Amino acid sequence: MNDKYLSVSAITRYLKAKFDSDENLQTVFLKGEISNFKAHTSGHFYFSLKDETSKINAIMFRSNASKVLFKPVDGMKVLVTGRVSIYEAMGSYQVYVDEMLEDGVGNLYVAYEQLKKKLKEEGLFDEVHKRAIPKIPRKVGIITASTGAAIRDIITTIKRRFPICETILFPTLVQGENAKDDIVRNIKRAEDYDLDVLIVGRGGGSIEDLWPFNEEIVARAIYDCKIPVISAVGHEVDFTIADFVADLRAPTPTAAAELAVPNMYDLKKHIDQLSIRLNESIFKKVNYLKLYLDSVKNSFVIKNPMIMFENRKQSLDLMNNKLNDLMLGKVDKLKNEMAKMKKSYVLTNPILLYKDKILEVKNIAKKLELLNPLNILSRGYSVTYFQDKALKSVKGIEKDNVLDIKLADGMIKSKVIDVKEENNGKRKEV
Repeated sequence: MNDKYLSVSAITRYLKAKFDSDENLQTVFLKGEISNFKAHTSGHFYFSLKDETSKINAIMFRSNASKVLFKPVDGMKVLVTGRVSIYEAMGSYQVYVDEMLEDGVGNLYVAYEQLKKKLKEEGLFDEVHKRAIPKIPRKVGIITASTGAAIRDIITTIKRRFPICETILFPTLVQGENAKDDIVRNIKRAEDYDLDVLIVGRGGGSIEDLWPFNEEIVARAIYDCKIPVISAVGHEVDFTIADFVADLRAPTPTAAAELAVPNMYDLKKHIDQLSIRLNESIFKKVNYLKLYLDSVKNSFVIKNPMIMFENRKQSLDLMNNKLNDLMLGKVDKLKNEMAKMKKSYVLTNPILLYKDKILEVKNIAKKLELLNPLNILSRGYSVTYFQDKALKSVKGIEKDNVLDIKLADGMIKSKVIDVKEENNGKRKEV
């Protein structure tokens, strides 16, 4: 009776045979948008190809993937050539891609690049705005979904590494149309909880699933947040706008927890090392001070303090003698100078100096007397003035002009009656 029932493997093999024998599926040409792209370490490409209503899984083996001349990313529109078959282990059909070409970029990818450029130009990604994550936080906030692998990994990692740290979960929508508003609301709420660090993120997913973390309002909320923020969105290959704005980007939620708190065992080991180094330092310092004290106690000065006093006393005596010698030398010099002054010509013969000065003054007076023009007048000469100027010639003198004649003992006023001028030895009457 059980003969009519087929195994899952049997029906899967049958369907695969149907797919593989259908000529229409042996070579297909598809176009769509890449989603959930992953470049495996083996060199194979795993991704989904989708349009507005449908999605198909795709694989491109290393031999063909190595020929792709561009880097495929989520949101990119491509043209692929391959065949459609069934993957028996999963019982799902997929396209095995032989060739891939670019066919423009998807709308989400364009929006992502545009917003990234805009915020970068505004300076929201600049390192100068990044805040340091505290090394030993007391309280860590977590903004993510209340269920799922992300929250489990974060909580487990924090409790394992640093169990004394308090964690506060802010259950948040991380996918869908309303997710962006919920993320922003919880970031603002977290600022009222005296947190040291805030983790914002979720697990992996397609570009559509991660899109709330590419929204501008979320990016600005992270930038404006007063708490240092660690972004932990998706897997290591996933980069969102939130990653660029956050103070620190973690490749996974687990890595975010590791970056948020220290390892308790590492701290204990570090404290033990510091304790050992401190004890060694104290021991060395004590030994050094003991040696220094012994050297002081055994020093010549401590053992023979009077010798130091005697040396000082001898130095003082030498300085006192030197000072006395200097003072006596100065006094002797002044005495000698005083004696020389007493014996000088001026002090011993002051009247001679006075006579010499009188004689010198008389000689000067005689010279001045000889040069005095009034002495010439006393010998019968006179000086004639016209209009207060001494006359040197009859030129310009006319009849009836009044002249002043200066004699040795007085002045005479005279009036010109006649003027005669001599011209080259001849007399000329004017």
